[in-house]
Order: sequence, then structure tokens, then C-alpha cells
Amino acid sequence: MPNTSEATEDQPTGDPNYLVGLDLNGRRVVVVGGGTVAQRRIGLLLASGADVHVVSREVTPAVEGMATSGQLTITLRAYADGDLDGAWYATACTDEPETNAAVVAEAERRRIFCVRADIARLGTAVTPATARYDGLSIGVLASGQHRRSAAVRTALLEALQSGVVTDDSSPIVPGVALVGGGPGDPDLITVRGRRLLARANLVVADRLAPPELLAELGPDVEVIDAAKIPYGRAMAQEAINAALIEGAKAGKFVVRLKGGDPYVFGRGFEEVEACVDAGIPVTVVPGITSPISVPAAAGIPVTHRGVTHEFVVVSGHVAPDHPDSLVDWPALARLRGTIVLMMAVERIEQFATALIDGGRPANTPATVIQEGTLRTQRVLRADLGTIAARVRGEGIRPPAIVVIGPTAAFSADLAANR
Repeated sequence: MPNTSEATEDQPTGDPNYLVGLDLNGRRVVVVGGGTVAQRRIGLLLASGADVHVVSREVTPAVEGMATSGQLTITLRAYADGDLDGAWYATACTDEPETNAAVVAEAERRRIFCVRADIARLGTAVTPATARYDGLSIGVLASGQHRRSAAVRTALLEALQSGVVTDDSSPIVPGVALVGGGPGDPDLITVRGRRLLARANLVVADRLAPPELLAELGPDVEVIDAAKIPYGRAMAQEAINAALIEGAKAGKFVVRLKGGDPYVFGRGFEEVEACVDAGIPVTVVPGITSPISVPAAAGIPVTHRGVTHEFVVVSGHVAPDHPDSLVDWPALARLRGTIVLMMAVERIEQFATALIDGGRPANTPATVIQEGTLRTQRVLRADLGTIAARVRGEGIRPPAIVVIGPTAAFSADLAANR
């Protein structure tokens, strides 16, 4: 958490504080003050396992909730000399300078390190700007200049997350990682997915995988295009499986970069089975899936209290009357919640007809989002009875998500006007 004490411009060059990690697990820590500053600091203290005791005339609802759940104890009164008895560490977080000074004075007498939140240099300890990343704890001190330390902390964290800075000096172990790249915006890949991508020797990428992520790869990384363009050029699944297995057997760390989530209509488990059968270690990294995130990017929640209690995600790669279809369309039409159709633009007329014939009202709101989360995103709003004609008239093309149900009429603008 950022150091919330005031910046001090009269500090000498170089931070005089000695940065150290304290083992506070099971040890008494006293926090004097129960406001928002204390609330921010308490979270990390609890995460470290500290036995936190708060002394304050009043506390925020969040701090009170922590006490109610048994995470800490509270004494509701003003600070009194002796409150630090038995403490290993203390923090003075009140808005009363004289009280904070008294807490520091008691701490010094008892040889307890104490942070003074209002004037950092007058305490005996300083809270660094911190972050945690995959088992690492990062701490930055900047002579009380909390904005500077927070900025450096954030930059280091982002560098680790993006793979610009690596924290792992161990040799890359051959194997395969199935990574969900998210709905399209490269910033929506998970932290772990981006980290593994940065370590790849070979990347096998789908058409819907964010191309900007491939541009970040080093020049020595081999990229195989496994694009499965609907109704056009395709790389057979067997060939994709073979590329993954052969790459891993050649001693490479292979990332199978997919759009959305590997297991949501992505044939991810087929690739896992192939790798396991070949004796290849495989890791699956979930991704932000498009049937939820793309509607959200258009201001549409797939559920809403009092409006819908369910949502269903349906593949539209085969028509409702196709013998390979596994969807019970009459049952789907009887549902009252949200239906999200993927890969449905090509057969939108057939899906709309099947739902209306099954009893879904023709005036049910329906929205199509093309290229969701990207700057080229298009949103087309209609109803179930007119959506097919509107899609054809507006030239909507894949990739697109179709949302049908009451919440399909929702938007961020609607929420702002309520």
C-alpha cells in the first residue's frame, strides 16, 4: 500500500531507512486510529498474520466489519499511555498530531518500531509502497515521498506482469501452456497468461488471440498461425495438437494462445488430452471469456437482480435443425433469463426463428456486439423479431456476440440516466 504520510522535501539524498521484512505472524500489532488511513494499513497487517488491535474513538464500517468477523479487536476510546504494552509493532494513524506524537514517544520508550502516518520522518519506521506478485513482496521507499515510491512500485509490478522484467532465472522447462488471451483487448489477458507468454519459445496462436500480444514477443520466438477462420481456411485440430507436442518434445516451452477462455468453445480440453497422451506436461491458464466480458464492454450485464436469475451461453456453429446440434431449442426458448449466442451471425435468422417458435416473445430485446472490447467495437440494438434483418442491413460480421433477454436492453447510458 502506498505510504500515506505527507511528503518531506527536507530529507537528505538517499533514503536513510533500512528496508526489512518483519515476521508479524501471531505477534501483537497496535493500530491507533480507526479511519481510512488505518483501514488501508490494516489489510496488509492482517494478510501477514499479525494479531491486530485497534484503539480509536470510532472506526470505519470496514474496520468494524473486520472486528465482527474476528479478524482483529477494537478498543473504542481515546489512546492512553500503556496501550502499546506487549506490542511488536505500532502505527499511529489518527488525525491528531499530539496523539500521534504520544504514540511514537511510548513506542520509543518500549523500543517498539512505530509508523507515524501524518509525518513519516517523525516515526521510527516508514511504510513502503508495496505489492505482491507470484510469491514476491516488493517494497519501495523514497524518503517519505509517497507518490514517488508508489509510482515506482506500480511500474515494477507492471513490468513483472508484462514480462518486461523477469523474476525467474531458472531454465525454461519444456511443456505446453494453454493460455486464454481474453476477448480482444490485449490489456485483458491475465497476469499469469502474459507472464507465461513472455517465456515462450514457440507460440501457436488462434485468429481471435489479441495480435498485439504477438508483437511483444522477441525475434527468436517462433509463431505458428493456427487460425480457424469460420467457413474458410482452417488448420486441422490434429495438426495443432501435433505442433504443440512436437514443439515440447524439441525442448521448447510452447504457449497455445487462444481467444477468450481455452475451455469455452475453444477445444482446449482436446489439446490437453493430446498433450497428456503424449506425456507432455500441460498447464491451463483461464482467460476472460467473451460471452460475459463483451456484453459488459457494451454496458450489458448478463444478470441483474430482479430481472434475470440465469444466463445461458450457446454455440451457434450448427443450425437448430442440424442433426449434430446438442441444444434443446424449445427448452431454451422457455427460459426467461439471458441467452448469449456465440458464432451465431451466419445463422442468426434460424436462431431467432427457433426461439420465437418456442415461445420467446418477438419483442424480447436483442443486441449484437461486433469486435467487442476493441476500438472497432460496434453495438447493434434491436429485438428478437427484427435482429436478423438489422444484422444483414448493417453488415454485421464475425466475431460477434448476440445477447437476447431483458438485460440486452441495458446500457451504461441507461444506468447514468436512472
